Amino acid sequence: MMSESDSERLVRVGRGTPMGELMRRYWQPALLSSELPERDGAPIRVRLLGEDLVAFRDTEGKVGLVDAYCAHRRAPLFFGRNEECGLRCVYHGWKFDTQGNCVDMPSEPADSPMKAEVKLLAYPTVERGGVVWAYLGPRAERPPAPDYEWVRAPETHRHVSKTLEACNYLQALEGGLDTAHSSFVHNNDLRDKRLLRPKDGAPRLEIELTDYGYCYVSHRKSGADGAYVRVYHYVMPAQQMRASTTAITGGRAKVPKLDGHVWVPVDDEHTFVYNWALGYDPEAALTPDFVAEWETYAGRAKDDLIPGTFRLKRHPGNDFLIDREMQKTRTFTGIKGLNTQDFALQEGMGPIADRTREMLGTSDRAIVAMRRLLLEATQAVERGEKPKGREPATYRTIRPHDAVVPPGSDWRQTFAGELVAKW
Repeated sequence: MMSESDSERLVRVGRGTPMGELMRRYWQPALLSSELPERDGAPIRVRLLGEDLVAFRDTEGKVGLVDAYCAHRRAPLFFGRNEECGLRCVYHGWKFDTQGNCVDMPSEPADSPMKAEVKLLAYPTVERGGVVWAYLGPRAERPPAPDYEWVRAPETHRHVSKTLEACNYLQALEGGLDTAHSSFVHNNDLRDKRLLRPKDGAPRLEIELTDYGYCYVSHRKSGADGAYVRVYHYVMPAQQMRASTTAITGGRAKVPKLDGHVWVPVDDEHTFVYNWALGYDPEAALTPDFVAEWETYAGRAKDDLIPGTFRLKRHPGNDFLIDREMQKTRTFTGIKGLNTQDFALQEGMGPIADRTREMLGTSDRAIVAMRRLLLEATQAVERGEKPKGREPATYRTIRPHDAVVPPGSDWRQTFAGELVAKW
């Protein structure tokens, strides 16, 4: 159970709030690179940490992320002309570059000094791993660009997608860090006894605090074979890294992979979930067929989305199209898609869950540890200190792994060669 004051501190992400100021100390995914496919193409709306912005790719290929409204009369720049290295407001023709500088002001006299004085709000961006990352914090506090293994991997071995979730980022993040729920929510074949996680719904957890957040390990009984051990990483402020092998999925996955999520607050009541997958072996690329199968199994393939959006067709308004007959006979939830199953429960908690009424158990240790780290980090920022997880040196070599560990074996020794980044 959390106090109301701690919960409020964690869930509010607007500028000036404790969590909002913490989130602004990190690079945040703002959009997929594929959303800006061409130079001088159409700008797109972006809402990030409660701020309304517009993104555009200029003539030189640079991505600008600027205030959604013109500095002149607050006209929407979404309707602007993206041309000749700048976004031009169609109301009076004022034009701004990716740095927010006003480079043309045709509605004013040519000798007016006003142009040099006008500055549009603009945030730094970098493109890495198929994602446009933005930094919304103090310029003097800007950390190095993101350098996770999955952003360094070649495009042939990496896939990134995103989905919009209608709830606060924290309950989405908590769902990701909750390893016990996968034994139940994601049991998609009640008849398949090969699936390892459903065999043991009460995993034993180890948590080791690190300079990037923590490493946590779940242990599940696996009969005479030993124990199924899964090593995860929580990277502050809101990323999870995990492994999924063919042994775990009952043979569904054709390519063993690493995957994870970055949960990005749109505002207090909406979250963009960035989903990444990385081929486990540098010698084995992620094939288009595998990527399509993975997204379909997750329930977030193109056909699962409302056209023109990143919102699932299955949503609270239609009860996520739950099939009660399927729930009786085939799957634990009766809802298709891993992503969709998570959304049904996390969105079903309401836009912001009431944590003052929860009752936590031993399987919630990772959630408790994450909350404590974030609370401590907000306090560190208030003291003028730098929070954990900003420096690439702390996280760039980490990698998750999972496998069955034989009886009497130490997972640390068994996994020693697998927990180090290959790229």
